[in-house]
Amino acid sequence: MRTSPIASLLLFVVVPVAAQAPERPPPPRPRPYPVFETPAFQQAVERGTRTRSGRPGSNYWQQWTEYRLEAELDPKSHRLTGRGTARYFNRSPDTLRVVYVHLYQNLFAPRAPRNDEVPVTTGLELERVAAQGQTLAQREPSDTASGYALHATIMRIRPRAPLPPGGTLDLEFAWAFTIPEDGAPRMGRDSAVYYLAYWYPQMAVYDDLNRWQVDPYMGNAEFYMGYGDYDVAITVPAGWLVAATGTLVNADEVLSSSVRERLALARSVDTVVHVVTAGERGKGKGKATLTGRRGKLTWRFRAHNVRDVAWGTSAQYVWDATRAVVGDKPDTSAIYTLYRPTARTWDQSARYARHSVEFLSRFLWPYPYPHMTAVDGIASCGGMEYPMMTCIGRDRDTLGLYSVTVHEIAHMWFPMQVGSDEKRHSWQDEGLTRFNQAEGMREFFNGYDRFRQSRQGYFAAVRGGWEVELMRHGDLYPYGSGAFGVASYDKMATNLVMLRALLGEETFLRAYREYGRRWLNQHPAPYDFWNTFEDVAGRDLDWFWRTWWFETWALDQAIAAVRPAGDSVEIVIEDRGLAPMPVRLAVTRADQSVQWVEVPVDVWLAGARRHVVRVAVRPEVTEVVIDPKEGFADVDRTNQAWRREAASH
Repeated sequence: MRTSPIASLLLFVVVPVAAQAPERPPPPRPRPYPVFETPAFQQAVERGTRTRSGRPGSNYWQQWTEYRLEAELDPKSHRLTGRGTARYFNRSPDTLRVVYVHLYQNLFAPRAPRNDEVPVTTGLELERVAAQGQTLAQREPSDTASGYALHATIMRIRPRAPLPPGGTLDLEFAWAFTIPEDGAPRMGRDSAVYYLAYWYPQMAVYDDLNRWQVDPYMGNAEFYMGYGDYDVAITVPAGWLVAATGTLVNADEVLSSSVRERLALARSVDTVVHVVTAGERGKGKGKATLTGRRGKLTWRFRAHNVRDVAWGTSAQYVWDATRAVVGDKPDTSAIYTLYRPTARTWDQSARYARHSVEFLSRFLWPYPYPHMTAVDGIASCGGMEYPMMTCIGRDRDTLGLYSVTVHEIAHMWFPMQVGSDEKRHSWQDEGLTRFNQAEGMREFFNGYDRFRQSRQGYFAAVRGGWEVELMRHGDLYPYGSGAFGVASYDKMATNLVMLRALLGEETFLRAYREYGRRWLNQHPAPYDFWNTFEDVAGRDLDWFWRTWWFETWALDQAIAAVRPAGDSVEIVIEDRGLAPMPVRLAVTRADQSVQWVEVPVDVWLAGARRHVVRVAVRPEVTEVVIDPKEGFADVDRTNQAWRREAASH
């Protein structure tokens, strides 16, 4: 019997062996249908507030608030008392008969609805609520008279007169609460540190898509916040150090002259300056702060165009400072780290924060704020972001501390500057941030692959059968399953890696940065993210969005056979999963040359399950591998490689 020339020289072996079984037609596959706009997004396009190019529309608007807040901490009773005003600017075209305010501390009230375990307090105790100078009475939720009504962490205020477009509403609040113990998500106290977040009544977002976003805070899903200006006064015992969102505007009233001199030095040198040392803390030692009146000091901070204010304080903190170059010199921001002297690896924290800010300023766009501060916080902070601030739990090694530092600092871009709705679309901030974190770790640790960890986390959910799609409200993931973290962090970061592989590095980065530029200090929806990438790339990617955001389909591309066929070699590719993706095929020959072949995604979108690639028979084919660069998240790489077995004689 006559055989082909190549068959006389080679034995062809397909890996895995089971792939050599007689070919059977694979089962039919789903075909991704388009991503349909919600009615709210369609109406926004019609009104001119959004566009299908991914840019804000010519009629885009968003609300604004000016806050003046005062808080006093009593460490003996663990109580915070506060009062403040919020001037709310109605920049919408709508007349508002009610406004809504978040009272996040009510998460800790005894009967509050929540999806996380928390220490229980009395919640936020309102002492006064006023609108336009008139004190308001508490009402039942069904009452339509002027006043305020409470539901979980939401307060509805009905002023005596509606708020017209272009009008302002002046609100006043007085409140108090017991600061929850360590174990509270994202804030609280331990024996030495107080970290105060979500500590004041905050205006809810009223936007062009959903109008009032009043989903209650239940512990898991995070936040959707509007932008504004803050003027904040924080009173603590003398000798305590305070770190907060915003610029300290009365340093000469709270800090000693030597500390102020060291802070000034830190802004002019590239080394880390020990602004307050362990030798200056405690009774009988050098004083870092002034003595104050009656043993108290009031620290004043101002912040412009931010979505929140948080602060941390301790009598034990030491303080390191340096500067980060965020653009062309002398464009710099201050770097501050405050920590207990016993905190492991924190003596390197200023260096880690500086690298994070400088790297992300190069990778994305320049850091815009006057400082970035990391504080050694309560354990249940884990790692949590606030404008210009992050609270980081203790006891981390070098890798762990840098990892959480760069992640939380990356949140200064998403969602602090690009203000998406984290509660409903957590992937829009956490997934992008995980991606940026991995890029920072790759540079800092000379090639460290954090992306592989994310892929493995995603694969564990797929193989375990507990994956949940990305397009799900953050409070509606199965409790305790890990599905929220996989979808919001790991799968989304993996999606971005695949999108980069699909579009190419240059196009991907151009689109990624353009998305941020277009929506700086504004409120993008998922459609704005997708539309920007399509606009910049000039490609319809609905199949990609549908597959990786709305479904839990897995990718499994396999080499089913490699066989001679006259003057060609046939490579049989099977798409065994449900997720369609292009096939990137590397064909290596005996002369070590590599031929790249791409099977376009359109083959699978047309419904095919199997496709035959034909390549020239010479030089001899020695190896065939699908996606050797691992750009795509294939759940089974054992079926993606074929290698020639040496001929036996």
